[in-house]
Amino acid sequence: MRIGLGLPHYGELATVDTLVEVSKAAEAMGYDSLWTGDRLFVPVEPSDPYPGGDGVIPPQFGTFFDPLTALTFAAAHTERVRLGTSTLNATWYPPVVLARTLTTLDILSRGRLDAGFGIGWMRDEYTAVNVPWTGKGARLEETLDLLEKIWTSDVVEHDGPLFTVVPTPIEPKPVQRPHPPILLPGFSPAAIRRVGRRADGWLGVGAPLPALQYLWGNVRREAEEAGRNPGDIRCIVRINPHLTDEKAEAEQVPDRGTLAQQVDYARSLVEVGADEVFIDLGQTTTTSTELLDIAGAFIEGVRAG
Repeated sequence: MRIGLGLPHYGELATVDTLVEVSKAAEAMGYDSLWTGDRLFVPVEPSDPYPGGDGVIPPQFGTFFDPLTALTFAAAHTERVRLGTSTLNATWYPPVVLARTLTTLDILSRGRLDAGFGIGWMRDEYTAVNVPWTGKGARLEETLDLLEKIWTSDVVEHDGPLFTVVPTPIEPKPVQRPHPPILLPGFSPAAIRRVGRRADGWLGVGAPLPALQYLWGNVRREAEEAGRNPGDIRCIVRINPHLTDEKAEAEQVPDRGTLAQQVDYARSLVEVGADEVFIDLGQTTTTSTELLDIAGAFIEGVRAG
């Protein structure tokens, strides 16, 4: 099982020096991947509750680097680690512009991009970027259609409900062919069907193992029904723990718990069939030294299993 680490691209750890330090150190430790997410701001009175914990948006999200710029910067200071988004809210961006940025990142990293796309959860952000809140799923589908055309077609042509591209060659193409791996999250039936039908990987989040097994089983069934080989789809699980000194109750893990509990949980993901786990420590650490100490202990513990 591959092991990844969330980049310090939000909160008080979001500094140039910390980004460089953690990128280099994570690769030296043996981490397989580095990850970023996508957030615009934290409103004084949010339109929607945070989909986790007590519904309060983590205060660290008030400071947020652009996820693709942060990954490009990390690419310049590493040589081997994969660079992933979990997730980039693809519906906020014009697909032609997004394709150019992602292609550039894939080229500059020499083919290390994993493109994870989501749709977000807060209406206030959609209002700020002047994108309708309704129809998010359909917008994501057409965005993916257009990205794939741009990445694979010599001459791109698209005439859809939302976007139009007259026949034109669009260069350059990504290093990875036919395109960077497309990863999609989701728990609803529609989202699971989308993963099974067209994704290269499912972006899951830390949850009790039976729930993850159920959802991953649904992804695999949807892939079979779409005529695909379920073995071609990766399962990647993200954990965002609040580390504690005292052991948490079993049902609280991995949301809360000691480092040892997080290591045990990560090891247990093999039972689900996970191909990769990555840990984001941005909500539970305040210095780069603390983050790297925990990151080192985490990968050592998981590898030891």
